[in-house]
Amino acid sequence: MPQKRNTADREQNTRETDGRVSLKMLADKLGLSTTTVSLVLNDSPAASAIPQQTKDRVFAAAKFLNYRPNYLAKSLRAQRSFTVGVIVPELSDGYSAMVLSGVEDYLLKAGYFYFVASHRHQTKLIEEYPHMLFERRVEGLIVIDTPYTQNLQIPVVAISGSVNADGVTSIALDHEKAAMLALQHLKDFGHRRIAFIKGQTFSSDTAIRWKAITKAAKKLGLTIQSKLVSQLEGNSPSPELGYVAAQGIIATGAPFTALFTFNDVSAIGAARALREAGLSVPEDVSIIGFDDVYSAAYQNPPLTTVRQPLWQMGKLGADTILKRITTGSNGPYPKRLTVEPELVIRQSTAIAPSANFKKATR
Repeated sequence: MPQKRNTADREQNTRETDGRVSLKMLADKLGLSTTTVSLVLNDSPAASAIPQQTKDRVFAAAKFLNYRPNYLAKSLRAQRSFTVGVIVPELSDGYSAMVLSGVEDYLLKAGYFYFVASHRHQTKLIEEYPHMLFERRVEGLIVIDTPYTQNLQIPVVAISGSVNADGVTSIALDHEKAAMLALQHLKDFGHRRIAFIKGQTFSSDTAIRWKAITKAAKKLGLTIQSKLVSQLEGNSPSPELGYVAAQGIIATGAPFTALFTFNDVSAIGAARALREAGLSVPEDVSIIGFDDVYSAAYQNPPLTTVRQPLWQMGKLGADTILKRITTGSNGPYPKRLTVEPELVIRQSTAIAPSANFKKATR
């Protein structure tokens, strides 16, 4: 009987007055220490020494009692917010969405909350958002394809582009390798007259990628003709920008057998412009995109593209910002981390046509 009373007492006291189950109450319910329960629930490396049977008991009890960590109490005790700010150009384009997916997966698993702000390339918002998030006590900031020139007293990770400001870790693709992979592939297929669509002037990657392309073309003995170079204009995430840019190249009348675009979204628009001009992909013109967004493999034809490890870049950014938060603002930090591209060959590229370039017909 005394044992039953003790059990009943623990059942009755598993909830606080607001209905929440505390960590201590959960530990008492299980007959374990709060340290053990905390290690298990937080998937701490030290939990590897805890028997799996014990772990299973902890997770089962937490689920049954609907245990939720009290982050407010944790924040007050530690004088921390356990929150990270994330700034993106917009949430609708494939690039930002895929990077953000890696960021949020890692932060949520680590028990961090995050705020996301979309600036849509508005200069005022690009300048204001870091300060607004700082005022909301974020402990770190991740900026995705976004300029950053402020000097806030929190760690910052910039994904895409090169930011030289103090306190910033840049995570960037090896653009020289990316350009070489794409152009070598086209050259191996016999393409010599290659057209290019550059990114918008505001994109963090435009200048550095174009420099890498010109360097790779020179090394491979490929000539870049000015008539065959167009640029995306506008800030819409729609394939329409690539459609318009490709129309501009076609209108010059200069022959080309391949097109290397700034991103997959513009490649999709460019493919439509080519078809409307009476040109087949890849029989008349091969197309290579960039990024490898989710829809690239499901185009008609499936798109050959230079894959950026977007999800992994987001995960690396989140991992880096949390390590820097733990180290402290005065601790050492990496200035630059580089990730590797991969050429994904699908059906939008083929051997260059041996006949003269087929003139566009209306």
